[in-house]
Amino acid sequence: MNRPLDDVDRRIIDQLQEEGRRPYTEIARSVGISEASVRQRVASLTERGVIQIVAATSPIALGMIQAFISVRLSGGGLERAAERIAAISEVDYVAVCTGPTDLLVGAVCRDNQHLLEVTSAIRELDGVAETDTAVILSELKDSYRFSDSVRPD
Repeated sequence: MNRPLDDVDRRIIDQLQEEGRRPYTEIARSVGISEASVRQRVASLTERGVIQIVAATSPIALGMIQAFISVRLSGGGLERAAERIAAISEVDYVAVCTGPTDLLVGAVCRDNQHLLEVTSAIRELDGVAETDTAVILSELKDSYRFSDSVRPD
């Protein structure tokens, strides 16, 4: 069962979203708890899958192609198709969706030919009926922060 976040957890997450390398001593001072408590809470949040602390890259800034591929399946096999697509090394995001798309897949490729190879590999999987690929031309917003409008009270 997922344990809800308390105010201290939210404040720690806010601090890390602002600067992922912020020292725990600084977070502890800001939040008003001990460094050991911050360390313990961050470990718990990480273990529970609530947060990940990573270096986020920008494929576009690196000259790569970033694309989102909508995948429609025929028949069953949603989990199997999702697992097989997730195993493709260029794929960095797989989500099950509602509506006309069964899976939304994010991929980063070196160039157009590489993207063609990835989309072809997806289309060749059993159960894949159709794909639709959108190449990201520029990013206007890429935020990992939650808006105050979606925060629980």
